[in-house]
Amino acid sequence: MYAIVEIAGLQYKVEQDQKLFVNRLKGEKGDKVSFDKVLLTVNGTITVGAPAVSGITVDAEILDHVKADKVIVFKKKRRKGYKVKNGHRQSLTQIQITGISGFDGTKKTAKKEAAPRAEKAEAKTSNADRDTVNFSEDHELNYHLKKNNLSQSKENRETLVALGKALKEELAKNILTHEEVDALIEKNADQFKALNK
Repeated sequence: MYAIVEIAGLQYKVEQDQKLFVNRLKGEKGDKVSFDKVLLTVNGTITVGAPAVSGITVDAEILDHVKADKVIVFKKKRRKGYKVKNGHRQSLTQIQITGISGFDGTKKTAKKEAAPRAEKAEAKTSNADRDTVNFSEDHELNYHLKKNNLSQSKENRETLVALGKALKEELAKNILTHEEVDALIEKNADQFKALNK
């Protein structure tokens, strides 16, 4: 979970317990501060603000007021005998992100509005995505081929996709589980071995 927040005119990507330096803020060491101009949040889903995400705040604690490294500002005009050398140290504040609040409140209101059955259905679908095989992803096909001691060649992947398509039609299903794919590979091991020769 992270957020992109505007702090003192600059945008930062922040996470829980992260320490960062920002332009000097008002407040003393140990003070709590919060920023409500959150431009984007990622908490399972991506939420983009227009321009800010409503209801989300980033809470932080001021750790220290410091100065950045010196930057030399040197001016010269040739053949005029003009040289000016100045230094600048930017005033910074070190803060630690204590939390990104607002997610819990939105979740609670959503739970009150939605029926409990809908929540269970969402949980099942999220688990189902993890437990099923996406045949359009090469890395998933390679995983199953490697698991069954087969070459991760293009031909083997194409064969697995074709066999998977046939099995889906046979079972009248749109998706297959990892166990079904492993069983399919074991059942058609001879076909893969013939390709490897």
